[in-house]
Amino acid sequence: MATEADVDGHGEEMTLTVDELAARAGVTVRTVRFYGTRGLLPPPSIGPRRVGRYGPAHLARLALIEELQHQGMTLAAIERYLEQLPGDLSAHDLAIHRAVVASWAPDSPEEATRADLERRAGRELSEQDVERLAAMGVLQRAGEDAEGYRLDPGLLRLGVELLDVPVAHETILAARSVLLEHSRAAAQELTRLFRDEVWDPEQVAAMRSLSAHMQPIVVQALVTAFQRFLKEELREAFATR
Repeated sequence: MATEADVDGHGEEMTLTVDELAARAGVTVRTVRFYGTRGLLPPPSIGPRRVGRYGPAHLARLALIEELQHQGMTLAAIERYLEQLPGDLSAHDLAIHRAVVASWAPDSPEEATRADLERRAGRELSEQDVERLAAMGVLQRAGEDAEGYRLDPGLLRLGVELLDVPVAHETILAARSVLLEHSRAAAQELTRLFRDEVWDPEQVAAMRSLSAHMQPIVVQALVTAFQRFLKEELREAFATR
């Protein structure tokens, strides 16, 4: 399933009719309309001749809904999840949420040749591209002398989209180190809080089940807060230059 609409030859965002949106998302028109009535999809913009037009965010939201269903969430649970998201999330923001949702029950790393990797990426990949994907944790070489890769399928699409962002390889590595360091610190602090406040040593199995069910909520809160704070920090940083 695609998560973002394409752009046309003039670099303008492409809009889709409901039939085109359904075809791109791999669902029926009836499903699109049903999600709209339930509030899972925002209403389309109205174009000429009163035809509804859908954009990248609609396509990305459909992809997120599909991933939530794949994780076993009911429609009511999906509604509650989407209600907690900021209303102004872009297609790229929604793609990040989808990648995080996919990590709740991560797929086993898949073995892939260079040809498999490029086919799934939808583009040719230079050696520098492969190194950048590895720096982002999307893949790793199967061995020093091997030509294959171990690939995280849940992160591939997002990683490929980030290849065109003009950031140096060293910066990606440094950013990954920062994120890993602070993510571990947050995980340790939340675990300590959870253990000290609600842990019942006589109900270990039940408490483990509860913590597993809390994970999506905690991850969603972290991602949403991080996106908001990052936008604020970047806006402030570049406004002073």
